[in-house]
Amino acid sequence: MPISEAARNVVEHATSVAKLEVELRALELKKKAASFAIGIGLGVGAAVVAFFALAFALATIAAAFATFLPWWLALLVLTLLLLFLTGLLAWLATRAFKKAGAG
Repeated sequence: MPISEAARNVVEHATSVAKLEVELRALELKKKAASFAIGIGLGVGAAVVAFFALAFALATIAAAFATFLPWWLALLVLTLLLLFLTGLLAWLATRAFKKAGAG
């Protein structure tokens, strides 16, 4: 076998190996992307369920207040508590952003 033919075979084999490596990487990326998409879907599902769990917890608190207050007042008290919590969290977030911007 002449050296030129052997060199051509080596180049062909190297090209084939490189093409197979690229194909393997593409398949691995597809598999990772599919797993990532499934994870995102499950995370979104968990967030939706958590949202409804929070809503039911707040409804339970309102119902508990309604045992000794009229319904409208129980809902008003809970609404005011939630607005206060929202304001507090917004104020803390603003402080944290200002602190991060100053440093």
